[in-house]
Amino acid sequence: MSRQTSPPGGSGPLPAAAQKAAPGSAGKTGSSPGGPGGPAFLGHMGRVRNLGLFAVLVLLCVVGALTSDNFATSQNALVILSSAAVIGVITIGQSFVIIGGGIDLSVGAIVALASVWCTTVATQSYGLGGMILCALVVGAVVGLVNGVIIAYGRIVAFITTIAMMASARGLAERISDRQSQVVTVQSFNSIASTRFLGIPLLVYILAVAVAAGWVLLNRTTFGRRTFAIGGNQEAARLAGLGVRRHTLLLYVLSGLCCGIAAVMLTARTTSGASNLGNLYELDSIAAVIIGGTLLTGGRGSLVGSILGVLVFTTITNIFVLNNLTTDIQQIAKGLIIVAAVLIQRRGRKGATP
Repeated sequence: MSRQTSPPGGSGPLPAAAQKAAPGSAGKTGSSPGGPGGPAFLGHMGRVRNLGLFAVLVLLCVVGALTSDNFATSQNALVILSSAAVIGVITIGQSFVIIGGGIDLSVGAIVALASVWCTTVATQSYGLGGMILCALVVGAVVGLVNGVIIAYGRIVAFITTIAMMASARGLAERISDRQSQVVTVQSFNSIASTRFLGIPLLVYILAVAVAAGWVLLNRTTFGRRTFAIGGNQEAARLAGLGVRRHTLLLYVLSGLCCGIAAVMLTARTTSGASNLGNLYELDSIAAVIIGGTLLTGGRGSLVGSILGVLVFTTITNIFVLNNLTTDIQQIAKGLIIVAAVLIQRRGRKGATP
């Protein structure tokens, strides 16, 4: 995905001032559309980056097949996809927020809170629909609170979402009394066990979420405004874009994704608990960075983010199959993140004429 204000195939142009000041545009860099720094060049770089990630994923699969007899099986492939589904949905929301120039460190805590709230005895009495609705509403409302504080309270996203991370996790512990709440609604648990054509329903949910997110980011005004605001918020404001309202909506979207993930994770574990979603904020941010999205905003790709999720999930799977300790997994992930950031920096220097 190029760092552009209006992705190809959009439904209409942004105000001229926003296009002129948008990151990666010829108006800002003085370069031609196809030259270094232009949208065409950055789009090409995005495609190359995604191909590189795919090559890394293929290499990891080769390593996994060589190091474990259980890796190259259809059952293990489904395990990897199912494991990637939950964090993948969260990463979609995180991608929108980071492309828009923000960050959400509260996603793991939101998952825990939504999970606990939707599995209380009172909520379970409303059945499958009530539980799902509760999780989605809790996620969206917490995202709304984040968005209001950041957009209208003008408190930086880092501080706001850290505060929400602590508050939401604490509220989840309060509601559950630090006890796991067993799900007694079997139709809810079947969300994780149901398969179509041999593929888990969780994977289909991820596929639908990715498709919807891709269309929203690349084929709508909402997506173009996200790129514009993330690339140059002041220029977007001067161009007449509703920066505050859009920022609020980005965090609501992130919270909604957390609510969906909470449903998926709770169904997998058949219980709600305040410790669910631990470190998901780091995993989602890492996947977004690996996927080529700039932490400063204005450029990113959902395809790259999902490839990042698959890379990390595959690494974890290989480590588990080879009985390697979690500390080695964390070291490997840390090195990958640092390498990705360094590559991003070199790519940005190469795109500057």
